[in-house]
Amino acid sequence: MNISKEKIKVSFKQRIANLINYFLKGLLVTLPFAITYSIIKSIVISLDTLFDFGIPAVGFFIVIVSITLLGFIGTSIITKPLFSLFDDVLSRIPFVKIIYTSVKDFMEAFVGDKKKFNHPVIVEMQPGIFKPGFITQNDLSSLNLPGLAAVYFPHSYAFSGNLFLVEKERVKPFDGNSTEVMKFIVSGGVTDLD
Repeated sequence: MNISKEKIKVSFKQRIANLINYFLKGLLVTLPFAITYSIIKSIVISLDTLFDFGIPAVGFFIVIVSITLLGFIGTSIITKPLFSLFDDVLSRIPFVKIIYTSVKDFMEAFVGDKKKFNHPVIVEMQPGIFKPGFITQNDLSSLNLPGLAAVYFPHSYAFSGNLFLVEKERVKPFDGNSTEVMKFIVSGGVTDLD
């Protein structure tokens, strides 16, 4: 009789453990979809509020089409000088210059013609501790820092990072596609490198 109570206790604990395990596996399946949906929904809603026509997502599509159209116009021969003039004016205004050029350079580093995050490297921070990043400037002699390189280290699960000036001998090439390396870093090393 005592043995059957023990078996029931063990069986009950095992069933609870199985339920918890199923719940966690369910989270693993549904959470990425839910978070992605939530982020996309919040972006659509926030862009939709810019142009409220009473029809869901119309404002979002207007913003996307407008940005695409501006991109097309900005690269055409006729309007390129106009955008160049506007760019030059913003690049000369004190304080605005700092914000504008920093954001512009950062965006161009990802999607512009001057992509900077295309040289993945690994840096030995301390003996036995390595950190992946991207070379943004290979030679800092212009800053009177010969022998140093500028390496950008993206943060995991964030749209930010840190810039370190590193001795060149500590910087080693990181073989792999720069996009895959960026996903590897941003995912905290969870994403496989193909």
